[in-house]
Amino acid sequence: MLRQTLAELTEILEQCTGQDGVHPTAIAPLTLYRISAPSEPVQVLYEPALCLIAQGSKRVMLADEIYHYDPAQFLLVSVDLPLAGQVVEATPDSPYLGLRIDIDPGVVVELLLADPGLADATRLAPERGLAVSPVDAPLLEAVVRLLRLLKCPQEIAVLAPGIVREITYRLLRGEQGARLRQITTEGGHTQRIARAIHWIKQNYDQPFRIDALAREAHMSPSGLHHHFKAVTAMSPLQYQKLLRLQEARRLMLSEDLDAAAAGYRVGYESPSQFSREYRRLFGAPPQRDMASLRMAPLRDA
Repeated sequence: MLRQTLAELTEILEQCTGQDGVHPTAIAPLTLYRISAPSEPVQVLYEPALCLIAQGSKRVMLADEIYHYDPAQFLLVSVDLPLAGQVVEATPDSPYLGLRIDIDPGVVVELLLADPGLADATRLAPERGLAVSPVDAPLLEAVVRLLRLLKCPQEIAVLAPGIVREITYRLLRGEQGARLRQITTEGGHTQRIARAIHWIKQNYDQPFRIDALAREAHMSPSGLHHHFKAVTAMSPLQYQKLLRLQEARRLMLSEDLDAAAAGYRVGYESPSQFSREYRRLFGAPPQRDMASLRMAPLRDA
């Protein structure tokens, strides 16, 4: 049954993508992906989402950790994380086909209120904001029903919100339910870290002190450092650095800024430090990296 559902998912993605790239859809939380060859690692800030592969395989790097997944598994991201994604299995005849469904924390809260048993079932929550799990039939079937709506656009406004809600419910009922629930737990460590992450995202170009960020998150400095690393696999300062470098890359690519201007815009005072850290993350100095990207456009896969 699972194999048959995966085959249908693959067929729909083939029909709805057509060519390589990122394909937004008429269903707002749903994005489709198609890539016909293995890719280099692509640095992207992932927000809470369910990611599924119908064909091919991929690996995602969080700091020094590597997560592999394929059509038998799904990737769940429960907090905003700067990740590197890399397609490792794809050919023109059998392209990588995948999708992302954004998760609305508000819907998670509504479901937990509607079914108090979900809170009991997910009491023990791991802190890491990322996991790979086997996909089960009910979850995959709900995803396929959502994608079928792409063939019936007149039904999307009425039916899609309910199916997205069901997908979120299936995740809460599954083995990663604790990881998803923890982002809504009032006063919980992960929710406090999410608050700190939000502050860094809003102020990534500004210097900050750990004690000030800890006050923002209502935690002690030592507690913030410990739990931030438990959730994100990096320190707050490392997180800020990745955001700065990703944004600088975007600015150079989309606004045609030079390296010095982009580095200054995201908070670097030293062009040499910016260039050094940029090369360490992206594997090439800014000018060479931009030349390469303009020949082969950056793809969030």
